[in-house]
Amino acid sequence: MAKRILLVTGDSGESYEALYALHRFQEAGYEAVVAAPSARRLHLVMHDFEPGWDTYIERQGYGLEADIAFDDVVVEEHAAVLLLGGRAPEFLRHLPRVVQIVQQFAEQRKPILSICHGIQILVAADLVAGRTVTCYEHVRSEAERAGATYSTEQAVRDGNIVSAQTWESHPEFYREVFACLDG
Repeated sequence: MAKRILLVTGDSGESYEALYALHRFQEAGYEAVVAAPSARRLHLVMHDFEPGWDTYIERQGYGLEADIAFDDVVVEEHAAVLLLGGRAPEFLRHLPRVVQIVQQFAEQRKPILSICHGIQILVAADLVAGRTVTCYEHVRSEAERAGATYSTEQAVRDGNIVSAQTWESHPEFYREVFACLDG
């Protein structure tokens, strides 16, 4: 049986990050399990950078089936968790079950992977204090206020936590992710 990676997202999750992760883990022989508030088709979004805009823009993205609801997640069945970005972390970080899942991964010293706004869930789980992390630049202050040291690198590994800035960081991020999973 393939090792399982839990992908945490919800409506308004970043579609490119979600689909890239799903396919990249499958390509490497892992079973990628998409977890969301409920097991149903999710409405993902695309964030892009347009000249003349101070921040990213958002468009409707691809849909994605969630395999499992957060309430049905058994952490022991997964080798690692990936907290995807987009706007989904804005509301997912307020769900006690999501915070509990991430804290259980930390307690079991399993890899915790975060990209873009996924850091908001790590902050809510009180897991960034004293750690070096990276994330989308406009959520940097949340990580720093929670006691993290922010890195301008595209991807950073600090122990069992691997973080990345945006989908533009995929090459660096997945090199660190697989080094963490293989190590």
